Amino acid sequence: MTDIRNNWAHDEVKEIYNLPLLDLVNRASNIHRKYHDSTKMNMNTLISVRTGACSQDCKYCAQSARYDTHVKPEKLSLEQVLEDAKVAKENGVKRVCLSSSGRDGNSDDRFNEMAEMITEVKKLGLEVCCTMGMVNKEKAKKLAGLGVTAVNHNLDTSERYYPSIVTTRTYADRLETLANLQEAGISYCSGGILGMGEEDEDRIEMLRILANQAKHPYNVPLNSLVPVEGTPFYGKEIIDIFEMVRAIATARILMPKAVIAFAAGRRSYSKEGQALCFLAGANSIFFGDKLLTVKNMTINEDQHLLNTIGMIPTRFHELTTIEG
Repeated sequence: MTDIRNNWAHDEVKEIYNLPLLDLVNRASNIHRKYHDSTKMNMNTLISVRTGACSQDCKYCAQSARYDTHVKPEKLSLEQVLEDAKVAKENGVKRVCLSSSGRDGNSDDRFNEMAEMITEVKKLGLEVCCTMGMVNKEKAKKLAGLGVTAVNHNLDTSERYYPSIVTTRTYADRLETLANLQEAGISYCSGGILGMGEEDEDRIEMLRILANQAKHPYNVPLNSLVPVEGTPFYGKEIIDIFEMVRAIATARILMPKAVIAFAAGRRSYSKEGQALCFLAGANSIFFGDKLLTVKNMTINEDQHLLNTIGMIPTRFHELTTIEG
């Protein structure tokens, strides 16, 4: 049976997810080594071009205008974005992700603002991906025309649990954006957040939906919830590292060619725990002291960890994918 499938049944995914942990990691690790260079770790960076003042009520997000958090609304000028991109390039980054808060990027003003930034950052010789909320068919085609490398749009969780974390948009809205991106021929990134009070069944179903897309995500970011003071999810306990490992390993088995990113929340875990996630198939991390609105591992900490375990930091376009 081929490893690459788009027709997973819930019970099949559940059986994989519930394997004894070391057996699960072993299976995922073998698949990872079949399709990827296990010595390489992709290093990614993110520039928040619009921060805060978001009208949505995502209970995990410090950028929502509905909650009193430490985040203050901020909008970067094109000059500031280009300066940040130049610094990233000097640090060896080949791709930057431009993030804009808000429900969707379909309004002409917001879209044109992002389009200009994408165009100008590309002139620096960098690849550009972006995240800007929901994207309709028209804007997806325009993004494709701009030569954007990828667009991020997370599912967050399962369809069943989604109304428990967001009420200002629907799960169908999320899926529609993924469909629009795929129809436009754009590589897309989509994943979720663990530790929001969801059950294992919700994690299983989220991963199944991603794996059953017509085309698997290019990148699957899996985040551990960072409970931010002022949000409804503040005070939630950080999930155990073995739960992250289980989700990462399952994602690797379901989507063998995808880049699996261990994104937000890494600083909550030990070096040993992070290394186990890498063994299970995570091959992308965000570097820099801050990831959107939350603290991240420092660059020195990541460099030390990768040196210790013998992994080579690399960039997206250098990341080796073995065709098998």
